[in-house]
Amino acid sequence: MAKVKMSKKATAVDMTAMCDVAFLLLTFFILTATAKQPEIVPVETPASTVQVKLPDTDLAIITIADGGKVFFGVKAADVRIKTLELIGEEYNLSFTDEEKKRFSLMEEFGVPVNQLNGLIKLSSTDRNKEGVQTGIPHDSLDNQLTVWVKAARNANAEVNEKQLNFAIKGDAKEQYPEIKKIIDILQDQKVNKFNLVTGLRGE
Repeated sequence: MAKVKMSKKATAVDMTAMCDVAFLLLTFFILTATAKQPEIVPVETPASTVQVKLPDTDLAIITIADGGKVFFGVKAADVRIKTLELIGEEYNLSFTDEEKKRFSLMEEFGVPVNQLNGLIKLSSTDRNKEGVQTGIPHDSLDNQLTVWVKAARNANAEVNEKQLNFAIKGDAKEQYPEIKKIIDILQDQKVNKFNLVTGLRGE
């Protein structure tokens, strides 16, 4: 009996659905991504082979750079606002709701308290210009960094009901005595556990 020959047809794959999914995913990632904020000062962290990730929440970072200038930042925006309110109470300063909102968008800053209102009013571009932020005073005569650390700890405990973690980010060229000052400030407030931010070094 003769076999019936089936006619061969060219196979075609409809890619329309795949293109739709690809564009949906691309749109989702673009809309949900957050832009990386520019650093106030470039910091070249010391190299290390240890890989321990910093906590994503309940974290404050103290940056030391540019000849001992100190900058301070808190990760959570709501904790930033509460910290600013506590600083206002401590130094008898008042901040409008708009100023609090603008401050909540600042990941790091470094000015004396009496210049804080002026800094908040600046745009992010002007704020990050060289020479605008001179660092937070942290010497024995005017130790404002201690007040910021205390305010941030109290704010985080009130907002998140958790203990605030600290990380010290120092420039590799910075002298050890400057780093030691910051460690002493933390230890004076019974903060004996903190992270040191480093860059990854190859084996």
